Amino acid sequence: MKIPLAWLQLSREKIRLLVAIAGIGFADILMFMQLGFRDALFESNVTLHNKLKGDIFLISPQSTATIAMKSFPQRRLYQALGFEGVQSISPLYMDFGLWKNPQTRATRAIMVLGFNPANPVLELPDVNQNLNKIKIENGVLFDDTSRPEYGSIAQLFRQNEEVTTEVEERRIRVVGLFSLGASFAADGNIVTSDINFLRIFPRRDKGLIDIGIVQLQPGANIQNVLTDMRQEFPDDVTILSKQEFIDFEKNYWQTSTAIGFVFTLGTVMGFVVGTVIVYQILYTDVSDHLPEYATLKAMGYTHRYLLMVVFQEALILAILGYIPGMVIASGLYGLTKAATRLPMTITLTKTITILILTIIMCCVSGAIAVRKLKAADPADIF
Repeated sequence: MKIPLAWLQLSREKIRLLVAIAGIGFADILMFMQLGFRDALFESNVTLHNKLKGDIFLISPQSTATIAMKSFPQRRLYQALGFEGVQSISPLYMDFGLWKNPQTRATRAIMVLGFNPANPVLELPDVNQNLNKIKIENGVLFDDTSRPEYGSIAQLFRQNEEVTTEVEERRIRVVGLFSLGASFAADGNIVTSDINFLRIFPRRDKGLIDIGIVQLQPGANIQNVLTDMRQEFPDDVTILSKQEFIDFEKNYWQTSTAIGFVFTLGTVMGFVVGTVIVYQILYTDVSDHLPEYATLKAMGYTHRYLLMVVFQEALILAILGYIPGMVIASGLYGLTKAATRLPMTITLTKTITILILTIIMCCVSGAIAVRKLKAADPADIF
């Protein structure tokens, strides 16, 4: 029976072991939170894209993301009807308007989406069940997952109270609720008809739209249609598949803003902090037990065996530190999701990624610490 030397070495100094576990757990929590925020950044900002019913999307070449959409002529969308395989088209209007909290009278920007109720563009049951209601003059649907700064709109509506307020200084009435979700781009959303949208934003040209949605016929080859459209359309419109439209949004947040870089850097810093902590623990452990290691060498144990002991200690620390780190991070995800309304979730991919990073972190620390073993010379002991 093999003696579990690595575990006995670690467990001998219980305070040191607890400090090491706490340090690794902290590093894991930091990495979990940074990756969670980064993933929430991407997922929340493409929630709308995923809910749009369409195969091909037309946008202005000047558009960079949903927070900076530029309008383009609606006639380009009508031209799409002339291509083989196209079944229907739908224009989508989107803009940010100032919402006035009906309780505090404070204002806050809110995303306003408008479309023709006869051609619903969102795969949201709560929206599609209330299409007749958004036809009502100044009637809007409110996103019940919006941030609380907009007021207790969902609660008041569910209590059958009439909810009226102003958007862009135009009086509107909440006629229903739906769930889309807040994002880094928009803290809240409302949906209305295209006519009501133009009433809220009267300065907009009626001949301009923000997104053109093209639905293809069943069995149509999307790549062929995309190729035909890109060859025929002038350069005043960008034509994207749904996945390209999603990637277009993600690319903006990843490369054109500091947010994506900051969260990635936070993950790297968590990795570095964990590496330093584990290195200090292992280096101290090796230094304190140099006579024992030298004795083992004198007894015939190879240097490779001693290296394996140190790496086993690193692996044990990785597992022991990871477990509480993941548990605490799960709780923090729930708190963050409740506070920010962002899609913070612990996924299998994320847990495996952090576990692998933790093991690498500890092994790197072990690889640095084992250099001290070269000083374990039996001649110094006897």
